[in-house]
Amino acid sequence: MAKSALLKSSIAKKVAMALSGIFLMLFLAQHFFINMTSVFSSDTFNSISHFMGNNPLVQFVIQPILIVGVIFHFTMGFVLEIQNRNARPISYAKNNGAANSSWTSRNMIYSGVVVLAFLGLHFYDFWFPEMVYKYVEVSPLDETRYFHELVAKFESPVRTGLYSLSFILLALHLWHGFSSSFQSVGFNNKYSRSLKAFGYAFAIVIPFGFIFIALFHHFNH
Repeated sequence: MAKSALLKSSIAKKVAMALSGIFLMLFLAQHFFINMTSVFSSDTFNSISHFMGNNPLVQFVIQPILIVGVIFHFTMGFVLEIQNRNARPISYAKNNGAANSSWTSRNMIYSGVVVLAFLGLHFYDFWFPEMVYKYVEVSPLDETRYFHELVAKFESPVRTGLYSLSFILLALHLWHGFSSSFQSVGFNNKYSRSLKAFGYAFAIVIPFGFIFIALFHHFNH
């Protein structure tokens, strides 16, 4: 009975983590498309950023949900990792993990830690200054500041390199995480193969798109 309850609890945690992961991927896609506009038009980027940064629904409903989603997803990842390790108390003399799973799937926790560290840097670079600007300094809102702030962050080759490395590891995290998320929620039908292909494309296009944005502003401004 206790073993059955533990199994159900583990499955529930995996489903919850998968759903939070899917939600975060939707945010990631939206964030990417907004940032991509900075490559083509500073005015468009400023307009969209100003709208997102001053819309009450975004600021006081969607943003808190997003922050809770990030905390929940990574906390659940650590909980599941500890739970899985405790379920294997015996240290085997030889563990040929590569025979049963990919490097990416075996190291999701490590790529996740790096992605979490990157999110901390991203909050430090953009979110905290924005909160200080709007709610602490209470300065007159400059609707054209967003593009210049974005470009300024990518002047440093070190910071640009850190962003690029983080997105490479995010690509690896998504490569396994996307298909794993839908598998966890029981999505298995005739569309599964197409969905998996879309997931692999997403894992490449979105992170490397962000890298392109960072390199573009680094070398062109």
